Amino acid sequence: MMRVIATCFVLTIAGIANATEVMRMAVTTSFHNSGLAEVLLPEIKADLDLEVQLLVVGTGQALKLGRSGDVDAILVHSKAAEEAFVADGFGTHRREIMYNDFVLIGPSDDPAGVAKAASAAEALQKIATMQTLFVSRGDDSGTHKKELSLWASAGQEVDSFTGWYRAVGAGMGAALNTASAMNAYILSDRASWLNFGNKGDLALLFSGDAVLFNQYAYLPVNPARHPHAKQELAAQLEDWLTSDRAKGLINGYTVDENALFVFNAR
Repeated sequence: MMRVIATCFVLTIAGIANATEVMRMAVTTSFHNSGLAEVLLPEIKADLDLEVQLLVVGTGQALKLGRSGDVDAILVHSKAAEEAFVADGFGTHRREIMYNDFVLIGPSDDPAGVAKAASAAEALQKIATMQTLFVSRGDDSGTHKKELSLWASAGQEVDSFTGWYRAVGAGMGAALNTASAMNAYILSDRASWLNFGNKGDLALLFSGDAVLFNQYAYLPVNPARHPHAKQELAAQLEDWLTSDRAKGLINGYTVDENALFVFNAR
């Protein structure tokens, strides 16, 4: 009798443990470094009884995980790559969720004069002319893709850069740590910078150019490509991420009274 009771108890506990649904989402390191995930995930769990397991990688790797069917959805920030992902049939659609902006960080004494630049392109031209240390993510992330496009718009060829340009092949937090240790310039998303604790002698030197706009979008993985993709859970999460509930949490998330993201889902 005791054995039967014990068995029933184990089954009951297992049933409770399995009550929560689970899905996997690939997200950018910049989103994770911002700290917003720590705000949203508990509320998603409370509202939907849904556990969202994050795979924190650069945008390029997140898209690869989606293409291989290793996640159910992705949240990234590189529009052209996202549109190609959907056009190739790996994502069902692209839904914009929120935005912030990219900023140029560098030594507080600003040897290249970046703070006086009239545009992001001019700021990078100044860095290239002075050949002051610059740390690049170098990891095919959304931030890296943006950085490369900015160098191109500034008429600069990254392949020609010498020792002053350091590609670290790392996430946003690690790249910022490297820039802090080297007292170097770096492109960062504003949220990661504001939430970064090891600023050292670095300062935010340039922002505000429209080209630095940084949109984050949600893309469910296409079950026609990967039948095991949890389409219903991905749809539930999308509904939540585009709701007034998410809007309040996203717009209300601040660091030192600075808003890190602006909700713009439609």
